[in-house]
Amino acid sequence: MKIAIIYDSITGNTKKIAEAIKAECEDKDILFGDMQTNINEAELIFIGTWTDKGNCSEKVKEKLASIQNKKIAIFGTAGFGGSEEYFHTLYQRVKEFVPKTNEILGYFYCQGKMPLSVKDRYVKMITEHPEDKRLQVSLENFEEALSHPDQKDMENAKSFAREIIKRCM
Repeated sequence: MKIAIIYDSITGNTKKIAEAIKAECEDKDILFGDMQTNINEAELIFIGTWTDKGNCSEKVKEKLASIQNKKIAIFGTAGFGGSEEYFHTLYQRVKEFVPKTNEILGYFYCQGKMPLSVKDRYVKMITEHPEDKRLQVSLENFEEALSHPDQKDMENAKSFAREIIKRCM
């Protein structure tokens, strides 16, 4: 079985998860790369995205729309993280871009660190609105995200890949 692992990554978080999935697939026939990678020969496609305002990136939307008659597993990273409910919501949004001829086998999301410019924006907003508790939560989330994806996230991504591959055998 030929496996494609493709991803769109802005800060490197999603790329790290893609590399963890690749490490789990070392003994398989793999195509690995960005959205330009030719995946026509693949039977199983792991496709990864960073989170753009609660959805997948435009590049991933376009790639998903072009995929037909494949088995697909979705993975991604999100700065706002830690909640399985939020990750499930992200998955529900992304799967809307997958043509019905494909079979979605599952998804994996984890938190990923955000650029420092995001923290700067939060700090400025808190200075302007010190009573806003949501901004404080956002700043705390930013600090929590700095260590992600961590080793546990990588191991969970490998476990996800292992389970998806088992389902294809």
